[in-house]
Amino acid sequence: MPDDSDPMHDQQPNDDQKRPEVQSYPASPPPTAEQQTSFFAGRASIGLDVPGAVQTRLPPDPNERQMDSKLVVVMDIGADIPFCRAQVFNVGNRRRVNAEKTGKSSGKNQDQSASFFDPNNADGKALRDELALETLTELIDWLKAGGRVAIHDATNSTRERRAKLLDRLSQEPEIKVLLLESVCTDKLVLERNMRLKLSGPDYKDKDPAVALKDFKSRVANYERAYEPIGEWEEERDVQFCKIINVGKKVIAYNISGYLSGQAVFYLMNFNLAERQIFLTRHGESTDNIVDRIGGDAPLSALGQKFGTALAKFIDRQRQAFEETRKKDKMEEIKQFEQFEAADEELEGGTSLTKSLSETNHKQCQQTQGRFVIWTSMLQRAVQTVESFNAAEYDIKVNIFDSLTKYILALTISFVVFQLREGMSYYEIQRQYPEEFAARQANKLYYRYPGIGGESYTVYSVAPDVIHRLQSMIIELERMTQSCLIVTHRVVMRILLGYLLDWTHDEMPHMDVPIHTVYELRPKPYGTELKKWQYNPEKDDFFEF
Repeated sequence: MPDDSDPMHDQQPNDDQKRPEVQSYPASPPPTAEQQTSFFAGRASIGLDVPGAVQTRLPPDPNERQMDSKLVVVMDIGADIPFCRAQVFNVGNRRRVNAEKTGKSSGKNQDQSASFFDPNNADGKALRDELALETLTELIDWLKAGGRVAIHDATNSTRERRAKLLDRLSQEPEIKVLLLESVCTDKLVLERNMRLKLSGPDYKDKDPAVALKDFKSRVANYERAYEPIGEWEEERDVQFCKIINVGKKVIAYNISGYLSGQAVFYLMNFNLAERQIFLTRHGESTDNIVDRIGGDAPLSALGQKFGTALAKFIDRQRQAFEETRKKDKMEEIKQFEQFEAADEELEGGTSLTKSLSETNHKQCQQTQGRFVIWTSMLQRAVQTVESFNAAEYDIKVNIFDSLTKYILALTISFVVFQLREGMSYYEIQRQYPEEFAARQANKLYYRYPGIGGESYTVYSVAPDVIHRLQSMIIELERMTQSCLIVTHRVVMRILLGYLLDWTHDEMPHMDVPIHTVYELRPKPYGTELKKWQYNPEKDDFFEF
């Protein structure tokens, strides 16, 4: 298991031990109307229920892909089950690929306008159902090949469509199904979301006014055929969960199984607030200088200097974020103004631009709570944040309240090394070569010896670091304020892996050097990443 306190191994790895750097991933393309509903399926294994789900979202919500992708990562990283592989299967992507192939073979472009989604268009309906079932077959094959959790991402908004999918899945008794319906009733949000859809693959090259009109017609077609999840599913004892207005109201029925419960619990805590999430390791400690793992050593002089500079840096970044956010909101309002002439005003005579401006003001007020700092109880982490002004920052050494103080303070602390505590990697390699080799061969599951020794993840039945971080990840998703987390290398890797969709196998090999700050901004279609390195000579941070 890698040491949380060792900077040198991450900063200057040997050529044969270089780890992949944390990379910035481009945001996923905006979802189309076909992505307003998802189908989520999984296999039961080792005595635990792995759910599947049909997600129905009408009217359209541009945040469904973020909800899907985050749910997949929660299951993949935080499901307490080794290798709980999760994946999204999108019917809209299959539709576009099919349309492109048909166009090339026939020399005529396949209709993808709103009329294709008209419930009275028999040919269009037949093709949409066919593509949905083809995608479901691909999903089932993936599960049989070792996958654990899968989302069928499509507009499964009618009982007839859901019945076809459930009928096919009834032939696979090892697969459990959970229906998830995401509903948005806020008219202003819907109008705003429709405009965001125009940058999606179905509309990106079309005139904005024409595209908006077509998409509204498509949504109207969906609404004509839309049948909410409810009595029909209850009569058949199909488990389902309805999320209304991104978690403001949640209705759950017949939820059965551990992972089904985990999925519902996560969605109840999901939010879309714009915020900054900063991650960094503690400043250099005296143990870092001599390359010793574990322990509770204080900061070195360089570590103290880093902590002072970190406070100034975060102050600047907070101010820059607020300025950028206000600018982006104004640009968004200007972008929407071009539709005002061609589009009707909202009911009651209130223009979209004015309503959007008022909504943005309310959202800013909601997310302008005190900036939160989380740090472990180890003195090198606590000392790193001593220069922050307690009047401006909500500093939580133990993250949560006193009832969970010890458990959750341990959560963001380093991995427990137990019998190898205080040794350097060189000493472990020299005195315990077999252990050193075992760790190098499988960092994810290698556990340090002795009572309390840990690995990254669950080995046998014991909860290790990934398991300990589940509560922290849920709290991170729930909160709307920006935050800074000062922690240790293993925890850094797991949190970055979660936020950037890294797999279990990739996490132990992330390069997370000491005195490096990562800023992550959750977006509807991905996570934006920036990285800064501290320069002691100039006593400042530089983006790289």
